Amino acid sequence: MVVMCNLIDVAKTVGSNRMVQTVSVPYPLGDPDMSPEDDWALRKHRVEVALNSLATEVEEPTVFPTKI
Repeated sequence: MVVMCNLIDVAKTVGSNRMVQTVSVPYPLGDPDMSPEDDWALRKHRVEVALNSLATEVEEPTVFPTKI
């Protein structure tokens, strides 16, 4: 399971083993201040990171990097 969240420390506390940092609380996967094209690229990238994390074996709680 992958948890996409803004509050990584909370996700760790509840026992998540794969975590992907989101952008913000009101806009977890996007940024309304970006152009539509850039916003789409940001959203797509975060979802790709989450999907790729499912294919990665982890031994302990892991935060997957989201830098483009």
